[in-house]
Amino acid sequence: VMSSPGLRGLPQTGVGGCSTHGGCPASALLQPCWEVRKHNSSEWCRFVRSNPDCRLEGGFLDYLEGVFCVFPPRLLPLAVTLYALWLLYLFIILSVTAEKFFCPNLSAISTNLKLSHNVFSLTFPLHGVTFLAFGNGAPDVFSAVVAFSNPRTAGLAIGAIFGAGVFVTTVVAGGIALVKPFTAASRPFLRDVIFYMVAVFLTFVVLYFGRITLGEALGYLGLYVFYVFTVVLCTWIHRRQRGEGLPPPGHWEPEMPTDAEEQESSGTNSGDYGEEYRPLLPSRETSLRILRAALSPLDYLKWRRKPWYWRLFKVLKVPVELVLLLTVPVVDPDKDDLNWKRPLNCLHVLTSPLLCILTLKSGAYGLYQIQGVFPVWGLVTLVGSILAIIIFITTSNEEPPKYHCVFAFLGFLASAMWINAAATELVNILRTLGVVFQLSNTVLGLTLLAWGNSIGDTFSDLTMARQGYPRMAFSACFGGIIFNILVGVGLGCLLQMTSSQLVVKLEPDSLLVWILAGALGLSLVFSFVSVTAQCFQLGKAYGVCLILYYLAFLCVALLTEFRVIRLSAS
Repeated sequence: VMSSPGLRGLPQTGVGGCSTHGGCPASALLQPCWEVRKHNSSEWCRFVRSNPDCRLEGGFLDYLEGVFCVFPPRLLPLAVTLYALWLLYLFIILSVTAEKFFCPNLSAISTNLKLSHNVFSLTFPLHGVTFLAFGNGAPDVFSAVVAFSNPRTAGLAIGAIFGAGVFVTTVVAGGIALVKPFTAASRPFLRDVIFYMVAVFLTFVVLYFGRITLGEALGYLGLYVFYVFTVVLCTWIHRRQRGEGLPPPGHWEPEMPTDAEEQESSGTNSGDYGEEYRPLLPSRETSLRILRAALSPLDYLKWRRKPWYWRLFKVLKVPVELVLLLTVPVVDPDKDDLNWKRPLNCLHVLTSPLLCILTLKSGAYGLYQIQGVFPVWGLVTLVGSILAIIIFITTSNEEPPKYHCVFAFLGFLASAMWINAAATELVNILRTLGVVFQLSNTVLGLTLLAWGNSIGDTFSDLTMARQGYPRMAFSACFGGIIFNILVGVGLGCLLQMTSSQLVVKLEPDSLLVWILAGALGLSLVFSFVSVTAQCFQLGKAYGVCLILYYLAFLCVALLTEFRVIRLSAS
């Protein structure tokens, strides 16, 4: 999977046996893209434009050409700094989209399909508390799917999935034990760790043979379905033994007082009032006022009482939230009006399909011209405008239409396309940074991509522990990443298979991949043995050991990447 940076110590040869350092013509050479820094700075742009290995798959921006052709060599540090800032902003986009748009629509879909939130949250696990579960898992899976789409970036997927697994099961789990010593739930813990160890072992075997077949990819997804079935069955048996049934869909669940869950959903703004501020007599609002209130991402009462750093972060999120509000409808079953905003929802009928068609394959389908005359985006605009006018005429501001649930599916699709587009840019910019710093995709995946995708898990689980739910947070450390590895690898490889090619090659490029897989397996074995030996009583010593283990693993991984640690030649 991984690209050639792991082989940088070996002599490179080109087509016909020409050495990359010899006198062969440039067109005859088959050099990996990371070797651009070995050439004279005046040749960087020509090397990047003429080398097939430097072509980025998908995405709207060519980051490699930007850093080596647009910026002069002396401004390379500035280009890298701008790319790093854009990388951080992409993580913000992923977080906001998943948390405020993807998850609420997923919840609305489950409500319309009459699914219990408990069973549905098991199907897309993170904490078993809210639909922030699938929201935090979605960026990982979309990033893996995008990375697997190109053999040169597949190392990012392996590094991110394994790296996030090591991070969550050591740093996050250890942090929970440090914040709030507790007694772990024995049966859920043993079940999740065993399933995760099986998933890691399967991935280890796949990497050993260097390929994954159609049956194996389906086996990953089948194992996750079996895991969900096991969780539901164990819950049913446990409650039956206690003389209870499965809890009703509306049972009470603890609320975490974070920014994400302070009732500041995408539909909450200055136009939404608490009960004490609600007018006694209902008044009819104009469509223009409803649209203006619905597009306001700021709650001014909250803005005044929040600290400066919250305001600064909010300012960074406002442009993202505004664009998402314009393009992604959100259905909220907990509101009386289901978050029906007539003028805005009518606008969504136009903007959401446009978004989907213009982000699919980086706009290739949207720009396609029918019969070479009329573009697809023009047809979508025409049809969307007609539907929006019809809906606006046939509905009212006060009451949502009977088909309002369709907007939940539209919002789910639109937010998924946003996440996919952001994940594509994320993978491309990470690959560019790997070329600039001559780092392998694997180390970028296990550090930057894994840390970025694990931010939500870290803050949510630690907050949950501080609020007195450490057992639930600890279970989330293992339950959520099972979804990431099984669905991420299974779905990511499955989507790359065609009727003529039912095998995806996954060939490790360096020792680092095996260190990563071994570190994850060893951390699971350590937790399995130590937690059982302590009779599931977890304290600060256990947390310190896990965090020290992660620091040791990170040192070994970086030393391996920089070839301080290497296999001796046989």
